Amino acid sequence: MMHGWNSNGRMAFLDMLSPEASTAFTRLGTRRRYAVGDVLIHEGEQARELVVLHEGVVKVTARLDRDRVRLMDIRIAGDIVGEVAAMGVGRRSATVTACGEVVATIVPRHELGAFLLAHAEISLTFIQVVCARLRRSDRLRFEFGEYPVPVRLARVLVELATTYGQPERNSLRIGVNLSQSEFAALIGAGTRSVHKALTQLRHKDIITTGHRQTYVRDLIGLHETALLRVPTA
Repeated sequence: MMHGWNSNGRMAFLDMLSPEASTAFTRLGTRRRYAVGDVLIHEGEQARELVVLHEGVVKVTARLDRDRVRLMDIRIAGDIVGEVAAMGVGRRSATVTACGEVVATIVPRHELGAFLLAHAEISLTFIQVVCARLRRSDRLRFEFGEYPVPVRLARVLVELATTYGQPERNSLRIGVNLSQSEFAALIGAGTRSVHKALTQLRHKDIITTGHRQTYVRDLIGLHETALLRVPTA
């Protein structure tokens, strides 16, 4: 699994820490294992624990109304989830579900708070992660209103490829399996529109898809479709 900064500035929390700080942080809480489909966090609950992901991938979803659920984000090993509620700010705002086998640590609020008070550098990194996610949410809301579906989809694919992409057969295989309906939920579009946009990308040989796998064959072309600056070597 690839970690590190991507074009949108995302980085897994544990990867932002020094090796010593990361080791100290991962000693907190209690390790648990989850199977595919298990729910780590339930939207609306009062729980205050932080969840630290060590292995696997989870999806973050929020209910729009009784019949509609929106996919908000994808988190991978090294990420944290539930950070806002863990700081005592309201109820859980989303549901977090395992997309496969997941190993995570559940850190109680009192244990997290004491640790952050004693480790100023880690506390600052924690705040930076929370702020970055708020900025990303603002950016996504702007893009939903300003850009058409093909551009929004291409931007999500760039982010997934540069964050989770694994080199394979002269392509980057996105190491997160998403259905067309999940892509649609992630960018706030209809499934039919996403299907059409994916078809256009396949016809341009920018991506290939199959069995819930997506391969990016032309990352530069994907950046251009997303109206993003093409990265330089």
